[in-house]
Amino acid sequence: MPEHFHLLISEPDDGNVAVVMQVLKQRVSRECRARGRSRLPDDALPPAFWHPRSYDFNVFTKKKLIEKLDYIHWNPVKRGLVASPEQWHWSDRYYSLGEEGPVKIED
Repeated sequence: MPEHFHLLISEPDDGNVAVVMQVLKQRVSRECRARGRSRLPDDALPPAFWHPRSYDFNVFTKKKLIEKLDYIHWNPVKRGLVASPEQWHWSDRYYSLGEEGPVKIED
């Protein structure tokens, strides 16, 4: 999505999801700001990159996992970005067709 992303992850063996998300958000925001940085006065804070709240959901059943995956893969279609999920560069081709791509997907 142009202004948001969906992420379905499992709990890490060592550590916790909060730390994983903190590192992910820091790295993404630093990289994006470095690419499009405007000149700000030294004492000015840059605008917030992330919304203050994310919408998380714990998945405990296979049924709910499939529901969430379907939502993720059909979201670009519903938004009018592609005609079918397989056309979305970031997820469905690699999930449904087994092709390798920019996002590592593990079963």
